[in-house]
Amino acid sequence: MNMPVTTAIHQAFCDNVKRRRLVLDLTQADVAKRLGIGQSRYAKIERGESEPTIGVIQRVADALETSPKKL
Repeated sequence: MNMPVTTAIHQAFCDNVKRRRLVLDLTQADVAKRLGIGQSRYAKIERGESEPTIGVIQRVADALETSPKKL
């Protein structure tokens, strides 16, 4: 069974966020601190348990020193 497009895009975003964090050798706590949020809240973004707004996506991209398009 194929995944709905929006779900596939959301999962790709989450995977790319985690991959980028690891490339930068950062912990979830490091990224959360850059975002000014708690580690558990950031972890929910990375695990796909929340659907971030465009503004949050931009902030995550900034924290990970990349562009939203690359995430």
